[in-house]
Amino acid sequence: MPPIADPERAGAVRRRLVQVAAVIVLAMPGFAHEPASVAYHWRNVAVGGGGFAPGIVFSTAERGLAYLRTDMGGAYRRDARLNRWVPLLDGNAVSSYMGVESVAAHPVDPAIVYLAVGMSSRGPAAIMRSSDRGDHWRVVPVPFAMGGNEDGRGMGERLAIDPNRPATLFFGSRHDGLWRSDDSGARWAKVPHFPLSGLGKPPRRGTHGGLSFVLFDPKHPGRILVASADAGPRHLFRSDDGGATWRPIEGGPAASLLPVKGVIGTDGVATITYADGIGPNGITRGAVWRHALGDGTWEDVTPDKRADAPPGGYMGVAVSAQDPRVIAVSTVGRFRPVDTVWRSSSGGRHWDELWTRSIRDVAASPFLALDGSTPDFGHWIAGLAIDPFDANHAAYVTGATMYATSQFATAGTMRWTPWVRGIEQTAIITLVSPSAGAPLVSGFGDIAGFRHDDLAVSPPHVHRNPYLTNTNTLDYAGLAPQIMVRSGSTHTREVPGASLAWSADGGGSWRPLDAARLAPPGSIPDPLATGDAPVVVSADGAVFLVGGAAPVRTADRGRTWQRIVGLPAGTRVTADKADPRRFYAVAGGRIVRSDDGGASFHAVSARGLPADLSTAGRRGREAPDPMRAVAGQARALWLHAGTALYRSSDAGEHWTRASGDLAVALYGLGKAAPGARWPALYAVGTRGGLEAVWRSIDGGTRWQRIDDDDHRWGLRFRVIEGDPRRFGRVYIGTDGRGILYGDARVSQTGKTR
Repeated sequence: MPPIADPERAGAVRRRLVQVAAVIVLAMPGFAHEPASVAYHWRNVAVGGGGFAPGIVFSTAERGLAYLRTDMGGAYRRDARLNRWVPLLDGNAVSSYMGVESVAAHPVDPAIVYLAVGMSSRGPAAIMRSSDRGDHWRVVPVPFAMGGNEDGRGMGERLAIDPNRPATLFFGSRHDGLWRSDDSGARWAKVPHFPLSGLGKPPRRGTHGGLSFVLFDPKHPGRILVASADAGPRHLFRSDDGGATWRPIEGGPAASLLPVKGVIGTDGVATITYADGIGPNGITRGAVWRHALGDGTWEDVTPDKRADAPPGGYMGVAVSAQDPRVIAVSTVGRFRPVDTVWRSSSGGRHWDELWTRSIRDVAASPFLALDGSTPDFGHWIAGLAIDPFDANHAAYVTGATMYATSQFATAGTMRWTPWVRGIEQTAIITLVSPSAGAPLVSGFGDIAGFRHDDLAVSPPHVHRNPYLTNTNTLDYAGLAPQIMVRSGSTHTREVPGASLAWSADGGGSWRPLDAARLAPPGSIPDPLATGDAPVVVSADGAVFLVGGAAPVRTADRGRTWQRIVGLPAGTRVTADKADPRRFYAVAGGRIVRSDDGGASFHAVSARGLPADLSTAGRRGREAPDPMRAVAGQARALWLHAGTALYRSSDAGEHWTRASGDLAVALYGLGKAAPGARWPALYAVGTRGGLEAVWRSIDGGTRWQRIDDDDHRWGLRFRVIEGDPRRFGRVYIGTDGRGILYGDARVSQTGKTR
């Protein structure tokens, strides 16, 4: 085409060409009218409980209403109509607020509830108030630190409402003394004349017990009892004028025992549990005392006063609203034989140990059998409550679940069942969605992990043989997905047996890989002993690679092992999902590859990547692998370096930056959208100052938000992965709210929206 001499005409032509180009671009599939977000439907993968919920509080204003606080998964409300627990802080985007230090239910208005939130002394803290049972919250940041996930989180309740003046609340802080609000929690001021001002902010990784609980005497306006779990000569303080003046309470147990929880019955008697530490660990002895607020007398009602009583203290405490002589307490730290609950109908003069006549029906949460043994009565029993409307209904919490019974006031065998429908309070380390078999296989902290054939049903058992409390890595063979491998660790410094396992049935059952054979004679490499060694499997399931102190491979299920050439110690390897010969890794700041089934590795050119790959992925044995292979595609890779994603389609020789304007923190791959070239990308990242969950279906060029303001989960994410068989399905492993899975909502026209 010859040049146009007329400048005006030339300008018109250029403008027309731009308009035509714009029309062409807008007509491209997936671009026209692409929304900034995609509406998703979010649900929890069912396990049932799974973590530590230090406190349960029944409402005294409405039958069937109760609240549960957890140490890193927010709070829950019991909905009697739905027969389930409802999470209350899923819309919260502040990580620290998912650790709930205390909960207070309004004594008169069942719609009002308060939470004291703050994970630790290093994070922000707030008092939250809701006037609609926790559906919405007014958040008031406060200057005093909390410790919802620190030692001492089982004590309480620290937050209390004056039953005679419900607009007045008191909060017993860990580090900064006693605080008060007279306007329903909107403003807070330190109580000036309280005898203990607090020990101040603790050193890093330390904490204080502080003021462990606040109690109002409902029948005597102005009478308040506050306890201190810090070392000192006095631990209990009393006010009879609404908090204007205070005096220490004399008597009771030795000062070496700390008051951890207390209740006041309708008879004006306080029942207080004591321990020699703030717990939940490190407690070796304790006691239970009753203090009559009327005449000031004390009585030692400790259930087991024997000199040779099992080590452990007492923490949970409850009193019946119908009969104040009916009290219950729980032990904590009594690992031999087991923690227990004691019940008395005589104000503590005689006790019935419930563990010895109880059974646990865990059909709804079979994982509680853990390594295959009969579920025990529990450990860390910090929370204990008797329903104020039904003395036969009681509940207690453990480090793994919450049990309830409807036979608390009956003789004979007492049946307890998990009372956890709707509660998912676990920390997820890793997960995979294989290309065949179960849709999800996971690795949890503390409870090993699961194969989920049905996402709505708690699986029949955790990973066993070996049973490893933490599953740190998982992998499946891309062409033979029934072959899987895992690595894990225990709560001991060294794993007592194998820290590796493999499965021939997609994670339904496992066989140990003998770690001892990986070592030079007479020693075991530390990563294998501690569970730090990652393991992967070739695409055809024939070869396992282990990145221990001496990286090795086996082609005969662990009978023999060979050292891998060219792979540094501790390297995290990625297996190609369609080519059994190829493995990849980031090692020494470079991309290395094996073309001989993992026998040796060599550097590749890796053009297009940053020169320094030290920022590739997170660090630590629980960190997600920064490199992912695409299911069903040979040589197709993705890499997370810094806050960017890169992709390669030629086995790592060339890379293209592919994250657009999103700063990526975590990512995963899923089934491609219909007609799309690239796998669907799912990411946790920040764009325009908004940290959220995102999806891209065009190789990372454009991103759409898929979470929303009601689904934030404290932004406590550990792993994200797409489903290779179902477009749009994504799994998110959280740090406290279990595994969430989402699917794009479908409109009546059949289109996602």
